[in-house]
Amino acid sequence: MSCRVGLADDQEVVRAGFRLILESEGDLEVVGEAADGRQAIELARSARPDVMLMDIQMPGLDGLAATREILAAPWSAGIRVLILTTFERDEYVFEALRAGAAGFLLKNSSPEDLIGAIRIVAAGDSLLSPSVTRRVIAEFARITVGPRPPDRLGGLTDRETEVLRLVAAGQSNAEIAGQLYVGEATVKTHVSHLLTKLGLRDRVQAVVYAYESGLITPGA
Repeated sequence: MSCRVGLADDQEVVRAGFRLILESEGDLEVVGEAADGRQAIELARSARPDVMLMDIQMPGLDGLAATREILAAPWSAGIRVLILTTFERDEYVFEALRAGAAGFLLKNSSPEDLIGAIRIVAAGDSLLSPSVTRRVIAEFARITVGPRPPDRLGGLTDRETEVLRLVAAGQSNAEIAGQLYVGEATVKTHVSHLLTKLGLRDRVQAVVYAYESGLITPGA
């Protein structure tokens, strides 16, 4: 099945490089490019890509604001945003994940990692390189000051709370299943239930919520 991809980056040479890599794959189709946040929103609205590759540092409206606006729009169902970051410089990664981005990709990633990340996100998974994502979220949780979200943890069963802790620790469904001695389908069911009860979009927002609610503390 073909995956439709939108490219948002202010550097034309970067977009051209990504396009060359993606169009070498038979199942990936680039449906448009954007050089700033406003163009990214219009591209997402008009082309409805399965995955938007979104740079953060762009002129005018940045990628963070564009991500917020796209994912808050009623027409954005099915669109997944994959953040492009340099990791060391982008203090906004945590905010982007909170806004609903499906994950992030380092700009110096290999072509194989880029292709793999897009396919993972398009398939509905959210955590890319879970251990790295966990470290990023933990770091930004340390430096982000703000009110805690409403405490909805009491509505979870003990097993759902346990699964949330393991998700926040960066474990995949298969790893959680092995640790809890249950089937992977059972883990998926628990994840689906806890997302619904907490009013969250996906696994990335579940990890963010686990840190913000105090269920998991940075460095734990």
